[in-house]
Amino acid sequence: MSGDRPSPLVIERILRDRQGIWQQIVADRDLNALTGRMLASSAIALACYGAVLGFFHSPLMALTSALKLPLLFLVTLAICLPTLYLFNLVFGARLSVRQSLALVMVAITVTSMLAVAFAPISLFFLITANDYGFFKLLNVAILALSALVGLRFLTGGMQVLNDNGLLAPEAAQAQAQAQAPAVPAAVPATAVPATVAEPVAVPAGAAVDGTAPNGATPDAGAVAAPVPTQVATHVPAQVPTQWAGQPAGVSFPPGMVQPGYPAGQRPWDGRPVRRGEPTQRPASMTLLYIWILLFGFVGTQLAWTLRPFFGDPGQDFALFRSIDGNFYAEILRTIANL
Repeated sequence: MSGDRPSPLVIERILRDRQGIWQQIVADRDLNALTGRMLASSAIALACYGAVLGFFHSPLMALTSALKLPLLFLVTLAICLPTLYLFNLVFGARLSVRQSLALVMVAITVTSMLAVAFAPISLFFLITANDYGFFKLLNVAILALSALVGLRFLTGGMQVLNDNGLLAPEAAQAQAQAQAPAVPAAVPATAVPATVAEPVAVPAGAAVDGTAPNGATPDAGAVAAPVPTQVATHVPAQVPTQWAGQPAGVSFPPGMVQPGYPAGQRPWDGRPVRRGEPTQRPASMTLLYIWILLFGFVGTQLAWTLRPFFGDPGQDFALFRSIDGNFYAEILRTIANL
């Protein structure tokens, strides 16, 4: 991150220097301190947002929601983290438990900080629109949007780990070997005729083309004059101008780049690399999206189990309510009653 002194807020470092965060996770460097800071920041942010949710009912509900909302995220993480770790191990990834935990904590930290950023908006509607159904849907939408942004960070971090060979090291190594440049072939020498001069006898005063001036006879004296003849000798064949490492038989004028190849890449080095071209997705990345769905289902069911977070003003205070129905049916019923 730019600057002489790092920011005390871990969320500011995540947003400003996310590449530095990913490289720290790749190097497995000081992850205990980083994870501890993210855990503390997430718990405080979720507690503040939970207090806003509970204030719709009573100050006592605000206190319990401030405790239960961080618990919701941390228990969901504890349930789903072993699955993510084992998924990666099964498909050859080299992630440690600390790296997996730090990667998921980045997503939770972004989610919690974005949710607490929406807390003033939620509080505004709490004061100006005393509608329990609308307030519940509003905050469910805020949490869903915050979670989508956090999961976006999670997939971006996993992509960086994939680029560094931590998700599919064997496939990355095979691909690197396949794209290695070929050894240039040697250009063989070939037999070409060379022209040399051999002295022969010609008449004196005769021209080189064999005609005598003033009608002189050809045998009126003889002098030696060089006449070209051909002998066979071995000299290197003349080949077109080639670049260093260019295979034999391939010729391009100097300075010319074949269309479709960047300026720093020679056409014989392999398939052209185009900007924005997607790389091969390993099995770990596919399983990550499955794990995200699993995390969402576990989180919503656990939220339904730990309810109430908002607290219906028409009912008395209760720390927990009986488990009946499910989260999705309740959301659909709330939308229908608006």
